[in-house]
Amino acid sequence: MLRMTQNDGELDSLVRKRIRALRVAQGWSLEELASRARLSQSTLSRIENGQRRLALDSLVTLARALDTTLDQLVETASDDVVVSPMIDAAHGLMRWPVKGDPGMSVVRQRMTEPPPDNPARMRAHPGREWLVVLSGTAILMLGHRRFRVETNQAAEFPTMLPHAIGAEGGPCEILGIFDRDARRGHQRPEAGADAGADAGVGTGVGTGDGSRA
Repeated sequence: MLRMTQNDGELDSLVRKRIRALRVAQGWSLEELASRARLSQSTLSRIENGQRRLALDSLVTLARALDTTLDQLVETASDDVVVSPMIDAAHGLMRWPVKGDPGMSVVRQRMTEPPPDNPARMRAHPGREWLVVLSGTAILMLGHRRFRVETNQAAEFPTMLPHAIGAEGGPCEILGIFDRDARRGHQRPEAGADAGADAGVGTGVGTGDGSRA
């Protein structure tokens, strides 16, 4: 029997709702999930409806069938749904950590300068980056290629390729997601005061010309 340690009734109800929601999201009937989990349809129905106690062995097989983990299936609801950004007032930077994966960061940046013309000023470092242009038009330099990224378009690329990003035809605003390695690559000190534009999307929002990373 699974031991519920925090507000047993609420957690019990949450787990049952989660099982049903994950099943519906997959487009599966009770019969289909029951077959995948090697349970009878009536047993699964009673689990979802609260008419059968939650047994650890059943939850393990259900988690596997639903392509999730037992920990995620019985995870308690969190109160800290709304997260405030971490702000570096000195540089006008803003960053949000991803609670589910502390190595990930969500960043936002306003840029006005074009990317550097000199390939030597482009960066390469381990990791992966994903970005979406919120407004304006961005230019992504990636190796020897030049990509124009319009509003609502996204780009994802391996950061071991030399890269840089800037604005085209006026300011642009970018929202990016960085893994731990990519974030560290953008936190390295720059060689000079004018080198900010070669850093691609940085670790926050620029409040001035937006070119600093």
